Amino acid sequence: MIRSNFFRHVAQTSPSPMGIEISKAAGNYLYDQKGNKYLDLIAGISVSNVGHGNPFVIQAIKNQADIHLHTLVYGEHIQHPQVMLAKALSTTLPETIEQIFFVNSGSEAIEGAMKLVKRVTGRFEIIACHNAYHGSSHGALSLNGDEYFKRNFRPLLPGIRQIKFGVIADLSLITEKTAGIFIETVQGEAGVRCGSVDYFYALRHRCSETGTLLVMDEIQTGFGRTGTFWGFEQTGIIPDVVVMAKGMGGGMPIGAFAASSNLMASLTKDPVLGHISTFGGHPVSCAASLATLNFIRENNLPEGIAAKEKQFKQLLQHPKILEIRSAGLLMALELGSFDAVLKVIDYCLKQGVITDWFLHCNTALRIAPPLTIQESEIEMACRVILRALEK
Repeated sequence: MIRSNFFRHVAQTSPSPMGIEISKAAGNYLYDQKGNKYLDLIAGISVSNVGHGNPFVIQAIKNQADIHLHTLVYGEHIQHPQVMLAKALSTTLPETIEQIFFVNSGSEAIEGAMKLVKRVTGRFEIIACHNAYHGSSHGALSLNGDEYFKRNFRPLLPGIRQIKFGVIADLSLITEKTAGIFIETVQGEAGVRCGSVDYFYALRHRCSETGTLLVMDEIQTGFGRTGTFWGFEQTGIIPDVVVMAKGMGGGMPIGAFAASSNLMASLTKDPVLGHISTFGGHPVSCAASLATLNFIRENNLPEGIAAKEKQFKQLLQHPKILEIRSAGLLMALELGSFDAVLKVIDYCLKQGVITDWFLHCNTALRIAPPLTIQESEIEMACRVILRALEK
């Protein structure tokens, strides 16, 4: 009955959803209604960084639910969870990035940041990268770099230009007409593509030279996934705006964009309420996010990422794996064809391991488990993947 109602009443996003009926999620595992156990190698797409149902997060949710839920649109009432989270987030960011605007998701954070760069600079041109993914709402979709996902929704926003990620020569396309460039620290949906330190230094220089705001999309790479709290820490540069979501809430919906107080002030006047969100910074989501942040810090999760990444790469040796691209626990196993990827996903699922593919790179298998994954679990997952490749 539940399954038939799922297909009848829940709007579908694809012709063939995974279709597991989840009865419970705990730690690094999901459980179906039959009691089958699945090791989650994708963490709800880089969301459950601290594991499913993390007890510290759950307790924070319960505590806040007993105090109050929504009281008024974001930014009007002083709410302790918002204030405490904003303060804690600011300590993880460069000193120049001191204010946080809370929203409900990564796409919403991108939308807010797009308005911010236009409002601050008075310009309308925005640059993003080929094969980028920034979300699926109308403005965020306009930034995305894969025409397949965009063509049936055109016309999209005007004034958007695309450049090649990691190519220094393309940075000359950033000019005094450009309000902002939106760029992922690591291109996730492109199949884990990393830019060089030299590239990011050149990008920072070009933005400063032209008065263009540099917006780093940390939606998938933030909260410890790459081995530092923020992925951009490994580039040596300081962005003007940071966008975050996914792993931010410990499983609860929340997103944000962060910038200096000078930049953020532009949204408070001409017009007043230059950006607004009814449920942004929901107190329960903020409490969950603060517990997530504290758990990551207190358990030094980023410090253990490099060793776990190395273990995956050492164990996943097989002729059918053409390349492993990785940024901490965001990994892509290049298999060369979508058919091969689907077969591995299907076999792994039957063996109790959940994997996935990438929107803009369907020839690679996604590995992005909770950061809490253990050595024995990595060994088990790799055995299953290798057996899948053999079969």
